[in-house]
Amino acid sequence: MKLMGEMAKLEKYLGGVKEMKKLPGALFVIDSRKEHNAIAEARKLHIPIVAIVDTNCDPDEVDYVIPANDDAIRAIKLISATMANAVQEGRQGADNASDEAAKVEESDEAAE
Repeated sequence: MKLMGEMAKLEKYLGGVKEMKKLPGALFVIDSRKEHNAIAEARKLHIPIVAIVDTNCDPDEVDYVIPANDDAIRAIKLISATMANAVQEGRQGADNASDEAAKVEESDEAAE
């Protein structure tokens, strides 16, 4: 009974990891003190770490520091939304760049 509960808990929190085909490009952390295990794993795998760092945290563990209060819900919402928008814009920019590169290749081939 306990084993089934433990398996369900692990599947809930770690189930997405087994579906990953490659390592993430970066790790975004809200509370670097609470998520020290995730930061340690990311450092071992050389994954860049972006984190909200409060005065009670060590900024040396993080590659890209966002100085802010990690206990303020409004600040967390604002920073998280800004990060999510930046990721989406970056993905769209990468898609647009690859589309433009394909068009240039097609026009070069047509010119020859």
